[in-house]
Amino acid sequence: GSGAARVSETVDCVNAHSETHGLGSVGVIVVRLFRPFPVEEFLRALPASAQRIAVLDRTKEPGSNGEPLYQDVVTALSESLTQGQRETLPRVSGGRYGLSSKEFTPAMVRAVFEMLNSEAPKRRFTIGIHDDITHLSLDWDNTFQIERAENVRALFYGLGSDGTVSANKNSIKIISAQPGHHGQAYFVYDSKKSGAQTVSHLRFGPEPSNAPYLVHSVNFIGCHQFEFVYTTHLLERAADGATLLLNCPWPADEAWDRLPRPLQKAIVDKNVRLYAIDAYRVARETGMGTRINTIMQACFFALAEVMDTHEAIAAIKRSIEKTYGRKGRDLVEKNFAAVDQALAHLQEITVAPGRLGVVEPRPTV
Repeated sequence: GSGAARVSETVDCVNAHSETHGLGSVGVIVVRLFRPFPVEEFLRALPASAQRIAVLDRTKEPGSNGEPLYQDVVTALSESLTQGQRETLPRVSGGRYGLSSKEFTPAMVRAVFEMLNSEAPKRRFTIGIHDDITHLSLDWDNTFQIERAENVRALFYGLGSDGTVSANKNSIKIISAQPGHHGQAYFVYDSKKSGAQTVSHLRFGPEPSNAPYLVHSVNFIGCHQFEFVYTTHLLERAADGATLLLNCPWPADEAWDRLPRPLQKAIVDKNVRLYAIDAYRVARETGMGTRINTIMQACFFALAEVMDTHEAIAAIKRSIEKTYGRKGRDLVEKNFAAVDQALAHLQEITVAPGRLGVVEPRPTV
């Protein structure tokens, strides 16, 4: 089902580092045909050495003896024993995942394998939510991740209608069009869209990415609205040594002292490189009004090093020409000017561990 890809990736990682994880050999069987359940094919695919199995269903059927796939697997195994096809039965646990559209991550997959590897595996379990009624939930370690080290993993915080999502979709197209480059993106935003926070999750790397879940360990964070430093935990998913780009209305020598203390401390603790640009000022001076998307996009390419900066700027301008060419040359030139001025106004902010401020987070409304 929908969790198969992330389970497969986690299995590869766990088996490649079996000594570190201490889980022994693990595997996954992906069931693509359901009812009629492919009994013979399933029995052939299941190794004779399999001792414990967790069957994952993305559903909850109250009152039943088990979820649909779990019941079919147990029936297939039981019949194979009575018919002499197997000498023993593996221990089977039934689990639920993805309830209420919750994320299903590699950390959760690992937690399932750890449960199976325990002295007393649970007969029933739930992963991904904290169930305080049935108490069947498994705990998982959010710090566990299997992201490829060579991938650029980025998060962008913006406002609906400020162009952040459009710029990131354009960035995906630009990077993926380059030989040997692949991109993946997920976008999270409120149903209202305009005026609500948007979060863009992007991955770029030399190999295709088959990771159908949000980015959890990022090395680039773009904050396109300064107010988010007070309301959002910007560095919650930041890896050590990540880069933080702020759209900041304050001069470079004042920017550090304008940040709330919790953010300052997180920057110091995670060795984050801090950059800032007054994107709205650049937009006003180049006649772009309040549209900052191309400005922040140019800064991303300059800092993330996902491809050559000059090539990236040229690609952004070609995209601008294609998008706005029909609306007149004047608009195209304004966008070109905004891109050129972006890099001129981009500044690195000195991180001062000995000068943590007292600016506290503003209350959210």
